[in-house]
Amino acid sequence: MILLLYNLLLPFGLLCMLPGALIKMKRRGGRWRDLLERLGFHTPGTRAAIAALPRDGGRLWMHAVSVGEVNVARKIIKRLLQASPDLGIVLATTTPTGHALAKECEKQHTGRVVAIYSPLDFPGVPRRMLDLIRPTQLVLVEAEVWPNLVAACVREQIPVSLVNARLSPRSAKRMRMLRALVRPVYGRLRQILVQDAPDIARWQSFGLDASLIHLTGSVKYDPDGSTVPAERIDALRAILNERGIASDQPVLLAASTHDGEEVEIARVFQRLRVKEPRLALLIVPRHVERAAEIQADLAELGIQAARRSVSTSRVDSTPCLLIDSTGELAAWQHLATLVVIGKSFLATGGQNPAEAVFAGKAVLFGPHMENFTPLVDLLLEHRGALQVRDFAELESKAASLLENHDAQAAEMARHGLQALQAHRGATARTVKAILGA
Repeated sequence: MILLLYNLLLPFGLLCMLPGALIKMKRRGGRWRDLLERLGFHTPGTRAAIAALPRDGGRLWMHAVSVGEVNVARKIIKRLLQASPDLGIVLATTTPTGHALAKECEKQHTGRVVAIYSPLDFPGVPRRMLDLIRPTQLVLVEAEVWPNLVAACVREQIPVSLVNARLSPRSAKRMRMLRALVRPVYGRLRQILVQDAPDIARWQSFGLDASLIHLTGSVKYDPDGSTVPAERIDALRAILNERGIASDQPVLLAASTHDGEEVEIARVFQRLRVKEPRLALLIVPRHVERAAEIQADLAELGIQAARRSVSTSRVDSTPCLLIDSTGELAAWQHLATLVVIGKSFLATGGQNPAEAVFAGKAVLFGPHMENFTPLVDLLLEHRGALQVRDFAELESKAASLLENHDAQAAEMARHGLQALQAHRGATARTVKAILGA
């Protein structure tokens, strides 16, 4: 009955979401033919590539929504293929930016991984995809447990694993309110692998059996497998040199920024340059399709920002580079002196600070890091990051770190890495659980 109700309401929900989804698709480089994949129709080339995947070690269908989830999936996939050489993997994503990263994973593991767009959860579409992929397991990364897809897998006795799962107190409260609707869906999963100990009680709070829930730690925060290749860092360093930013200049990097944050951080940067004239600014927006808008906003401040995608673009007397490419943030952070985490000042939720910690950098973020509360608490407890109230405090703390960056930044980075040791081995434990299912 719940599935019937869901399928009656689904078309209306998708219709309401359609205009916004199409606008996002166009802005982020999506194509009209990608919609056919979302309905389960694939080109002969894609179908042949899936059919050619190995099966002797099993075949996984792994679903990761966007960039963050795909990065988690890539760490898991690398370890899975090392542990099971005869395993084939179909990696499905929802967004164009996530799909671009999935395609990189496909190239890295040619013949072992095929990247596709995830299908819409219309009745019949999951069944079509199961016939095409013929998976021995469905692995969902962090979120998006779709009722029709789960029901189709259960009918075919295909186990479904939810990995690197997290549930905030707010989401857990919502789940409890909708217990009668969500419990029958989540209760059909084979296993739920959670990031932090408090997550166990939250998942159980809306009626799930304790035997489904296992603590593995966060793959995203696992130091193992988080190293950025030196050649990738060197390639980005060469780009900075070409744009006129020398290797000995201090660099302030604004990571995964959201609307309005770029201008405010740029103002902080301008004031910091009074004491530190050689300071350079790198801005990595969360959504690269906003690059032209950000560049125009910076121009109004008198900053003529160069763009990563334009090879002839050089920074002016106020050195600022706008990174309008995807999948490079982890490497860019290795070239920073200070990293400021976006979506933590003028929006809610925050962004993941772990990559900056892995890079050994001093990390600062604003008051709104609600989506990463356990990690933020861990970092702050170990003095591995700084949380500031507003842009004024960001300026004062950044000025102090720049003045004494050799000592203070190194100490903060060391403490941050020590804090993340709590999640070491999460990837290996996740892979063991997937193969065991």
